[in-house]
Amino acid sequence: MASRTENEQAGEYRINDLARESGIPVRNIRLYQERRILPPPIRRGRVGWYSEAHLARLRLIARLLDRGYSLAHIGELISAWERGRDLADVLGLEAALTSPWSEEPQTVISAGDLQRMFGKQEERGTLDRAISSGMLRPDGTRFRVASPQLLDIAVQLVQAGYPLSVVLKLAEDSMHDIERVAERYVSLVKATITPSLSPGDTHGTDEPAEIDDPAAAAALVQSLRPLARKSVDAMLAMAMENAVNQVLGDAVSSLAKESREP
Repeated sequence: MASRTENEQAGEYRINDLARESGIPVRNIRLYQERRILPPPIRRGRVGWYSEAHLARLRLIARLLDRGYSLAHIGELISAWERGRDLADVLGLEAALTSPWSEEPQTVISAGDLQRMFGKQEERGTLDRAISSGMLRPDGTRFRVASPQLLDIAVQLVQAGYPLSVVLKLAEDSMHDIERVAERYVSLVKATITPSLSPGDTHGTDEPAEIDDPAAAAALVQSLRPLARKSVDAMLAMAMENAVNQVLGDAVSSLAKESREP
C-alpha cells in the first residue's frame, strides 16, 4: 500500500487527514456521508481514500452551513446539481468554486510577533479591528493571517511613519470597495451555478446565458480567476494615476493662485 506521503502528493487523504485539512471533525464527515451529501471514499483494502473532490465538497458544505442553510437544504441543492449529470463534473464545479483564490502560504503568528511588528501601536482595540475585518483569525493562543502579503504591506506603511490606526482604516475601506468589485465579477457566473434558481431564457437581458453543464461552468469560473486579478490591477493603476494627477493639478493651481495674490 502507498505511504501517506505518496498519497498526499496524489491528492488523497485518509479520513483523519481529510478532517485536519478541512477543519471538519471526523464525526461530521461520517454524518455527511450518512446523509449522502458527501460521496463515500474509494476503498483500497481496509482503507478508505478521499480525494481533492471530497475536500472541495466539504468546503462547500461548510460555507453553506455558515450562511445558515440546514443539511436538508444543502442535500437538496447537491441533489439538484447531480440529477442527470456526471458526478465527476459536479465535483469539478465545486472544486472550482471552493478552491482558494490566493496562492499565498498560510501563516500563523503570535501576539508577541504582532508586538514586534507594530510596537506600542499594537493595542487591544487595533487587534479587535484586525480580527473583525478578517485580516486575522484567532487560532488558539495565536492568530492565522488571511494574507501575509497584506500584513507585510501594513508593516512597511507603519515603518514609513503612518499610524497603525490609519493603515487599518485604509485596509478596511479598501476591502469594502474591493468586495463590491468582487460581487460584480461573481454575478457573471451566478446563473451558471444556480440553474434551478434562475430558470428561463435570459436572451435579451443583461444576464449571462445559463450554462446547464457543470464542466463548462467550472471552466468559466477558472477562467475568471486570472482575468479578475489582471483587470483589478489594471483599473487600480489607472485610478491611481488619475488621482495623483488630480492632486498634482490641485497643488499647482494652489501655488499659482498664491503667487498672484499681493
